[in-house]
Amino acid sequence: MNIHNFTKLIKKAVKQFIQSIDEQIESNKGKNIFLEDPELFKFISNTVNAISYIDDVDKDYENYLVNYTADKAIDEFCRINQYYSFDSKSKLELRKIYSTLFSELRNRKDNLEEISVKHYLRLKDWLQRSNHFAEYLYSNDGQNVDPVPCFEYSPSLQMAILHLDVENLMQPVLDVGCGKHGNMVVYLSDRKIRACGIDRTKFTNPDLITSDWLEYDYGVEKWGTVISNLGFSNHFNNHNLREDGNYIGYARTYMNILRSLKVGGCFHYVPNLPFMEKYLDESQFSVKTYSLDDYDFNTTVVQRLK
Repeated sequence: MNIHNFTKLIKKAVKQFIQSIDEQIESNKGKNIFLEDPELFKFISNTVNAISYIDDVDKDYENYLVNYTADKAIDEFCRINQYYSFDSKSKLELRKIYSTLFSELRNRKDNLEEISVKHYLRLKDWLQRSNHFAEYLYSNDGQNVDPVPCFEYSPSLQMAILHLDVENLMQPVLDVGCGKHGNMVVYLSDRKIRACGIDRTKFTNPDLITSDWLEYDYGVEKWGTVISNLGFSNHFNNHNLREDGNYIGYARTYMNILRSLKVGGCFHYVPNLPFMEKYLDESQFSVKTYSLDDYDFNTTVVQRLK
């Protein structure tokens, strides 16, 4: 076989796999991984068909498919529950799970049904270890679970809720938890305001950065304004109320955000965090809280004084 035909064969195999990955995840959408039901997560026919091409996929393309599948899986887990949190370590572990799956499919020591069962048991174990609360929430649920909703709000609504004055906004601006479309970043950039956003979504816009907000390097005296609408502080509240919550990691990141502000810069966020705000040094930070008539939470603006 000449190199041209060989390359075409590899590309066909990879295309088959990508299509089957998308369809397999779509088939699994909303299914409860904590149920002991091996029939629930069987490979669909298109996945079985794609597996027949596995010998045509070289190692580089396999690594690409492993990363692609892991990213798609995390997107689906986060769609189900916005409070799922996956740090770099857990993401690496997930990639190893999918790498193991590909190895088992290549080796063919077990039949596909056995491989499928072992794979989803590994996924369940990984989710239990990375997000302990998940089993408590879903182990007694039915075959399908209802997503915990996560919405992207219009820029005009966010401006009002966060008490932002676009004409007097200190730059640059960082949106923590900007959402997959980065609505606020686009809105501000269109008005010639330097802005970027971070979120766990994969982006193509250079102003939007894929990062976990607990791991992102915010810098020191870098930002004029940091904003987060029902993002960082919403999750901080959630972790603060959970027995297994990473409240220490959130508290550390909260202070990192404040240190990243320029003197005179502000951190605007919703909901407020009274259990943190009351301990801030009044000589370094001013704290203003605004009630929202139509909502059961408040807005906080923390300004760095020196």
